[in-house]
Amino acid sequence: MLKQRLQDDMKAAMKSGDKPRLGVIRLINAAIKQREVDERIELDDTQVLVVLDKMLKQRRDSIAQYEAAGRQDLAEQERFEVEICQGYLPAALSDAEIAGMIDDAVTATGAAAMQDMGKVMAILKPQMQGRADMAAVSKQVKARLTG
Repeated sequence: MLKQRLQDDMKAAMKSGDKPRLGVIRLINAAIKQREVDERIELDDTQVLVVLDKMLKQRRDSIAQYEAAGRQDLAEQERFEVEICQGYLPAALSDAEIAGMIDDAVTATGAAAMQDMGKVMAILKPQMQGRADMAAVSKQVKARLTG
């Protein structure tokens, strides 16, 4: 379980005195706990991946903003957080795997035009969560359905 791994890594970071890593793991745990409290549920691994994905998207947006503002120090901190968060995600899908999954989803839904994009994405999102940049996948689906 991903939550247990996070707890174990937090304890290890405490024991080794790795404060930067400990801080990031605590941020992840806080985000998970917040969602559990808000929705009154216990998150499973798939839902934890959704939380991690959201955190990564926020960090990437922050990096772009910090770099545009010339704040390399803050951008580096965000990059460090991205690196730690990515360590808890499953292996990323290759471009060929993504293309194959898109083809399968288009075939399964019988999608032929842009109005079918929601059906295709509904199939792809659970399969790719935490393993691919969904914004990039969305662009590929759009290109496939319009071209």
